Amino acid sequence: MFEHLLSPGRIGPVALRNRIVMSAMGTNLAEEDGCAGERIQRYYEERARGGVGLVIVGVAAVAHPAGTCIPRQIGISDERFVPGLAALASRVHAHGAKAAIQLQHAGKVATQDIASGRPLWVPSIAPGKLGDLMNDLAPEEAAAITAPFSRPGAKVAFHEMTFEDVATLADWFAAAADRARRARFDAIEIHGAHGYLLSSFLSPASNTRSDAYGGGHEGRSRALCEVIRAVKARVGGDLAVWVRLDAKEFRVENGITPEDAQRTAELAEAAGADAIHVTAYADPTSGVAFTDAPLVDRPCGYVALAAGIKRRVRIPVIVVGRIEPAEADSLVAEGRADFVAMARPLLADPALASKLAAGRPESVRPCIYCYRCVGQIFLNESVVCAVNPATGREAESELTPAAHPRHVLVVGGGPAGMEAARIAALRGHRVTLCERHDRLGGTLLFSELVYPPNGRLVRHLAGQVRDAGVDVRVRTRVTLALAREIAPDVIVVATGARRETPEIPGAVRRNVLSGDDLRALLTGSDAQAASEKLSFAQRAVLGAGRLVGATGDMTLARELTRRWMPLGRRVAIVGGGLVGVELAEFLAERGRGVVVLEEGPTLAPEMALPRRWRALFEARERGVQFVTRARVTRIDEDGIVYDDASGASQRIRVDQVILATGTRGDASVADELRGLGAEIHRIGDCERVGYVEGALRSAARVASSL
Repeated sequence: MFEHLLSPGRIGPVALRNRIVMSAMGTNLAEEDGCAGERIQRYYEERARGGVGLVIVGVAAVAHPAGTCIPRQIGISDERFVPGLAALASRVHAHGAKAAIQLQHAGKVATQDIASGRPLWVPSIAPGKLGDLMNDLAPEEAAAITAPFSRPGAKVAFHEMTFEDVATLADWFAAAADRARRARFDAIEIHGAHGYLLSSFLSPASNTRSDAYGGGHEGRSRALCEVIRAVKARVGGDLAVWVRLDAKEFRVENGITPEDAQRTAELAEAAGADAIHVTAYADPTSGVAFTDAPLVDRPCGYVALAAGIKRRVRIPVIVVGRIEPAEADSLVAEGRADFVAMARPLLADPALASKLAAGRPESVRPCIYCYRCVGQIFLNESVVCAVNPATGREAESELTPAAHPRHVLVVGGGPAGMEAARIAALRGHRVTLCERHDRLGGTLLFSELVYPPNGRLVRHLAGQVRDAGVDVRVRTRVTLALAREIAPDVIVVATGARRETPEIPGAVRRNVLSGDDLRALLTGSDAQAASEKLSFAQRAVLGAGRLVGATGDMTLARELTRRWMPLGRRVAIVGGGLVGVELAEFLAERGRGVVVLEEGPTLAPEMALPRRWRALFEARERGVQFVTRARVTRIDEDGIVYDDASGASQRIRVDQVILATGTRGDASVADELRGLGAEIHRIGDCERVGYVEGALRSAARVASSL
């Protein structure tokens, strides 16, 4: 298994134990002065310990603090940065991985230059435009994104670079590479992508020069090639040196094309590059464009682009972009790429590579591609991971054996309950997990219907619980009597949230379904009460679906819903949070006309920004109408009435209304069990509605403290 992905490889003078590369990404984990402290060292060390062949540390500013784009960006522009970087490289090497560092100057997107009143270095001053980036943001998110521009002395000014400036830039990169060599790094990645300074020279959209650094391919690539040659002259005999390139600029008029990128790759190879790391970029003023590139939403999104470059160069090609291990192995086997870079999957599970090598791919915690990690960077915060609470907090998250092993009863088999049971068992506790339904997963199981990546997480957690030796009891409702019989020392309650029917006239009509009703109908669990709202024909079809097991398997159920659903053609969803938005996208994809009514000003604030931009864009493309500041006043048998933002009453004719609001933490089971006298903890949505991230984080916190 994965024999090609796990085979050794070489980039220039550097031999790697496998073809898995930890891709660089902004983390905001450096110290405030740009030094590599304990937190960022431990973050990268954990990925090296997990078995990757190469760790690329990013993004290191060659002119720090100038040219930086995030508040706590790592620096490499001065000798004071070398000790921390040396310690980081040493910790990576201690686990058998090789260490590269990505060198960068942010150029026109150096937001910290704006904050400090420094002019932005650019190849040429091009007219700007106002995109949709700031749409669909909550006020606090808009404030966080624009914070650098609100500081005293902040200003937006541009400096069009001279020939002398380009020479200075090459010197900065070369000096930074030399510091990396003295810090014992094995390789240098020159960042020539993602709208940063070198890539702005490469793009005809941002480089309108007519001198030696503009015009055709050779002119626009000249600055990059001079940087490559300067770095190679300084460290080329000892370190591998390669370039990260955009293979395409999406949604950018006159942007980089695949043909441009292929020619640039050839020129970079001629200048001495030992490899090409293929990525992509998109219109930086558009929110949804970020999920085209560089935060690719499409699986294997840049594979074809990388293959085009590989056909034009003789040096190795590194490909990135939502690539799962099985696809990665095929890419290497078929010669379409030499190495596969991953970032988000290695945040979700740093030990991905070692688990593949051990023949345990099912034990890899999956990334659900929710963009929570990158969403933090937009808000100038440190990186986190929704499915791995330890990401960015590795030193604080080590599991230690329990000093006094006890019997732990976990009530509820959703993500919080499964994670708490797993961690408690790994720490040496005896754990019993009771779930009242016939399968584990809770509301996350249902959410697989509307967002399939969640299903992978459910199956992973369920497998991990059983592998940890947890006594799992499904179809088991925990009462005070059962708890007395089990006699636990500790009870962890993870019974999820309670969904209250809103006080809206008509909310109990037959044409109104709650989220629980819809979940029951589509998954086949507890559907009796909900099915009473269906016609005889609808109940018959639903029953047939259950008989063949279609609604017992989420993949099959998802396909079934493309052919039939117990809903009319026109649907109103009350509540524009995460659940309402994902459900709207799901229903619109199945031919329903959908309107979403949200009483607040912001849609889906629980979603990380990039995921929200993508979900709202796709829903709108499918015709979903979103109305914010809409207060629903009545539901009729054939419509819904609401007051709009101006206070005027509006009525929409619909066949069905779905209530996706009124979710509250459910403490009822915890309150009932207090009579037992055992130590009790509440986690997940039972304690506070926090979705996947909140569930797993609270579970880890409690289970690690028992």
